This record gives sequence, C-alpha cells and structure tokens, in this order.
Amino acid sequence: MSNTPSIPQHIAIIMDGNGRWAKQRGLPRAQGHRAGAESVREVIDACKELGVKYLTLYAFSSENWNRPAAEVSALMTLLQKFLQSKSSDLMRQNVRLQAIGQLDRLPNSTRRTLDKIIAETANNDGLTLILALSYGAREEITAAAKKIAQGVLEGRWTIDDIDAPLVSSQLDTAGIPDPDLLIRTSGEMRVSNFLLWQISYAEMVIVDRLWPEFRQGDLFDAVKEYQRRHRRFGGL
Repeated sequence: MSNTPSIPQHIAIIMDGNGRWAKQRGLPRAQGHRAGAESVREVIDACKELGVKYLTLYAFSSENWNRPAAEVSALMTLLQKFLQSKSSDLMRQNVRLQAIGQLDRLPNSTRRTLDKIIAETANNDGLTLILALSYGAREEITAAAKKIAQGVLEGRWTIDDIDAPLVSSQLDTAGIPDPDLLIRTSGEMRVSNFLLWQISYAEMVIVDRLWPEFRQGDLFDAVKEYQRRHRRFGGL
C-alpha cells in the first residue's frame, strides 16, 4: 500500500481483548497484556509503512485503576518495560512519543521513564505515537471546561470567545489533528470513554480479532475499509 491522500493522517485504536485472549488459553490476564505488546510493535511498523502521521493507542483508561491491584501493578510494570525496551527503536524509526491522560496518577518510576523517552524523541519528525494512559474523555473534557471557566474569571476570555476551537485547544490533544479512523478490536461496539470530542467525525472499524491477535494485515484491512467510505462531515 502506498502513501496516498486517502491514507488516514491519524489512526486511534482501542486495544481490547487482552484478558479474553489469556482466559481462552488458561493464562493469567497479565500474560494477555504481555502478548498485546507484540501487536503494538506490529501497528507501529504498519503505520510507518503507510505514512500515517499520528497513532493514538488506548493503553490504560482512568477506569482501569479499579481493576485488581495485582493486575494494575503488572500493567504498570509491563508499560515501563515496554518503554525501556522500545526507546532505542523509537529513535531509530524517527518516532516521536507523546502521552495524554492523568499522568500524575502513574507510579513515579513509570512517569520518569515516560518523561525521559518523550524528551529524547521530541525532535523526531516521523510518526507521532500517542499513548492514552490513565485517560478518560469525560475527565479530559471536564478539565478543559474548568480551565476555560478559570480563564473567563481571569479575563483572558469572554463567554462569547468560547467555541469549538477554544475547547479543542484546552484538551490533552491540543495541536494534534482529530483521528480520521478509529479501530476497536475484539468485536465490541462501544467507544469506552475514549476521545469523545476528537472522534466526532472519525470513521469506525470494528475488528473481531482480540488485540494480541491483531497484526499488520489487520491494520491494512482497516485502512482499506476506510478508503472505501465517503466522508461527508455532516454534509451531503
């Protein structure tokens, strides 16, 4: 597949099914999360090949903190190891790392590793990989509303200044184009509090495969489905 104007500029993925994949095999849930890390590598490589500019992965939701402590701890350990193991690859592939969400809730060691790699890759100008960590869209929009309200109180804006671009500028994704394509694995038909503002006009592709089974070919197929659609953005 070549880089043509019909290639989505920004792909967002809800990586669902790690736990079910592990359960089907009689394995601990943490093993499913480890298996899912290979799928992350696959989609990064696929996006690089296609010429996609932005890839956002829903890695850990704000609701995931409610999971059993052992699973949360395993996820945080896996995240830190993944970041450490991928840092040299990200530099080699000219990938810039960014993160959105309530990052202050991450364990200190994980946050330090994340911040270090974000700083190291800041000047890379290829694919931008955005990890949604401790992320929830309702929380993000609520925080943006509070920032705008504070700005009105301080006289930086008036009520009449509040419009869609202003709201967008106060979200975690400020400066990042909205996703063109949203992919969800495992066949579930919901968006799970992910980028609710940003996916307003995204094309959605639901894939029956569980996340640890998702490979480059599956992403290529999702992009082909995206290319078959006519995006109207509310018009005719």
